[in-house]
Amino acid sequence: MNILLDNITIIPMTARDFVIEKGYIVITGNTITRMGDGPAPQGQYDKIIDGTNKVALPGFINTHTHAAMTLLRGYADDLPLMEWLQTKIWPLEDRLTAEDIYWGTLLANIEMIKSGTTAFTDMYFHMDEAAQAVEKSGLRGILSRGMVGVGPENELAITQSRELFNKWQGAANGRITFMLGPHAPYTCPPDYLKQVIALADELGAGIHIHLAETKGEFEDIKKQYGKTPVELMNDIGLLERRVLAAHCVHLTPGDIEILASKKVGVAHNPESNMKLASGIAPVPEMLEKGIAVALGTDGASSNNNLDMLQEMRSCALLHKVNTFNPTVLPAGQALEMATVNGAKALGMEKETGKLEAGMKADLILLSLSEPHMTPRYDILANIVYAGQASDVLTVIVDGNIIMEDRVIKTVDEQEVLEHCRTIAERLVKG
Repeated sequence: MNILLDNITIIPMTARDFVIEKGYIVITGNTITRMGDGPAPQGQYDKIIDGTNKVALPGFINTHTHAAMTLLRGYADDLPLMEWLQTKIWPLEDRLTAEDIYWGTLLANIEMIKSGTTAFTDMYFHMDEAAQAVEKSGLRGILSRGMVGVGPENELAITQSRELFNKWQGAANGRITFMLGPHAPYTCPPDYLKQVIALADELGAGIHIHLAETKGEFEDIKKQYGKTPVELMNDIGLLERRVLAAHCVHLTPGDIEILASKKVGVAHNPESNMKLASGIAPVPEMLEKGIAVALGTDGASSNNNLDMLQEMRSCALLHKVNTFNPTVLPAGQALEMATVNGAKALGMEKETGKLEAGMKADLILLSLSEPHMTPRYDILANIVYAGQASDVLTVIVDGNIIMEDRVIKTVDEQEVLEHCRTIAERLVKG
């Protein structure tokens, strides 16, 4: 299918603050084939989208979430992380079925599409059903089966991860990627992580892990092993692989040097970290060292939404007030974290995260007609500081229009909502 976006403002994210005020984008199949300013080239197009009063930019990349936790949204709020997990979340998760995960992931996909996300990184269980949901929704999904090394399913997690990788890697025209998902250093001892490393080498898979999320984790690992969580992961060789580390809140200067030298991608989750009072990650320091710090929402039970526009704004404001410096994390850099850095953190920077010829056609169109987008002195500032999910009009992933004028094309939204309400009623009844 050939698609022309005409008369449109474009934020390519090929350089910070670069904007094409009135231009065009040509999509052929799943790829951007031409793009520039001025009049669009003549040609035969299957669809022409008028971009008047709209802006096109790369779709957001949510680098850390637990998609089906949409089913637990609002169930156990205002608790510390470990109490929240052990007394509320884990017991309720035990009641979730594979079918529940399918519907909960679809619910998350709808929410992400409607707020401009085109790719997301997920770690959970029943990931066969999660992959089916991604295949249906049209999003780009980077999925991993959560692996816990201290429980009864530790070996099963290894087996299932291998099976899932072999079944789904590159599926849905390349939209689905599988990683390995060891949960965290405090649930996966070094001997188990060495098994994960061996499997990663066997499959050529990346690794997605929670790392240094809480002060308690940091202190417990230091007491047990005499090393910080980052030092421990480095010493066992995990960081020699392609790693996406979620959170990275409690880091020493030495930890930051290690992450930079090993080219570890970091998924920063400001709203989840604030809500669970986990702390404030040293993001400006990591960015200064050249680390690909991206953004994630975490699960909807600790955020409580999957809105990357809101996450960008929270990120920028949090680090300004934390450093008492209003120049820290300007709008353009926050937008980079949600797009360019997300692709870099996942090793996908040659495919997505920016708009230029040869890249996959993963992009979103936002309305510039809303009161909060007026006036427009700085379009990047408007998007980061004033943008709302409802501004997202159209979402294109892999060259397919999966939402147009706020109507999702791939999934029956009302059917999904009804299923998820029924599941929630069953869960709380026990």
